Amino acid sequence: MSLERKPPATATPRILLVDDEPDILELLELALTRMGLETVRAGSLHEAQQHLASQHFDLCLTDMRMPDGQGLELISHISSNNLDIPIAVITAHGNTENAVAALKAGAFDYLSKPVSLDQLRTLVKSALKLPEVVKHPGMPQLIGNSAPIQNVRDLISRVARSHAPVHIHGESGSGKELAASLIVKNSARHDQPFVAVNCGAIPENLMESEFFGYRKGAFTGADSDRDGFFQAAHGGTLFLDEVADLPLNMQVKLLRAIQEKKVRKVGATEEEPVDVRIISATHHNLGARVKEGKFRQDLYYRLNVIALQMPSLREMRSDISEIADKLLRRLGNNENIRFSADAMLALTHYDFPGNIRELENIIERALALRSSDLISKEDLQLTPPNPPEKDISATASSKFPLTDYLDRVEREAILDALAQTHFNRTAAAKILGVTFRALRYRMERLSITSKEFSD
Repeated sequence: MSLERKPPATATPRILLVDDEPDILELLELALTRMGLETVRAGSLHEAQQHLASQHFDLCLTDMRMPDGQGLELISHISSNNLDIPIAVITAHGNTENAVAALKAGAFDYLSKPVSLDQLRTLVKSALKLPEVVKHPGMPQLIGNSAPIQNVRDLISRVARSHAPVHIHGESGSGKELAASLIVKNSARHDQPFVAVNCGAIPENLMESEFFGYRKGAFTGADSDRDGFFQAAHGGTLFLDEVADLPLNMQVKLLRAIQEKKVRKVGATEEEPVDVRIISATHHNLGARVKEGKFRQDLYYRLNVIALQMPSLREMRSDISEIADKLLRRLGNNENIRFSADAMLALTHYDFPGNIRELENIIERALALRSSDLISKEDLQLTPPNPPEKDISATASSKFPLTDYLDRVEREAILDALAQTHFNRTAAAKILGVTFRALRYRMERLSITSKEFSD
């Protein structure tokens, strides 16, 4: 009499791990959990058969030699009971006879001890037909096992299946664009255009033509028809980064384009249909901006259908060492460079106001300053926390420490340029001789806001 296979209780693939060595089970469980998979342990063939009788599994990994029998017996049990579960065996190093016997018995693959984690991941992906992990130039993937980042991964996997607008909120440098890219790469629109737009970097007088395009002759310099961001993203996804920086008049036009799914080029008389999924992001609190009258409530509700909160790096403190090591390998071209114990300790206790982007900058600087293959705490040059306000005023005339003095000089210059231009950041950037993006970055770093300017 065959066992009926239980229907899956969860969308997360579940893997049965069968081995009598606790260390091997722990290694396998850790590697598979990091892949977002669920695992169940069994220390004997009898225990494994009990699990198979009561639960659904998508894959089984078993050692060949168990206290109460051979892995081949488990292969036979799964086959004779029509469980339809792919099974792979773990054999002793160099024991090809066991591997061949397992394959003949019905195993789809095998691993040799000591188990290679790279080979394990490849085997599991092949068995479960998992999509390849999305790569990203700034950070290959969302790294870490802390609860906040696991929650983000889970939400990304769920919202990727939808076409609803997603709003990503998080501090600067926390990986908002990476999250948007992961949503797209795992969605039905993964092979369609993905257009990323920094709303804060577009001069206000050019916004409409940049978003919706223009006709030839619509204005001086328009010597040919041109598509905008919406047309470029047709069929795919439009990512609006720093959407809070959109001026109110542009918010009205954006709302209409989202509602009507049509846009009109500057200088055109007719609208054209567009099919885009909107993903937006900002480090500002959009709800607070709505209350302040700086962001339209109707547009807010259109964008914030699904909310995704990116955690700051200090909320993922237990993941800092893993993230830092992977960044070091990538930035150091996989050379034999490592952190000293005191350097890693300093990183795990640092607050990272600039999050992942700041960590990457710190590691790049340390690689340039190091005198050996061991990065020291001094090579990191971590900025100490800002002193209390009363201490700043007491040392306002001091030129030490140098970083605080340079920040004060830069702050004064930026405020002076903003005062001359009535807080027109584009004009202020020209006065300062920097790009709009550079000015915006410096203002964020120095916490300069329009409210402070008006005060």
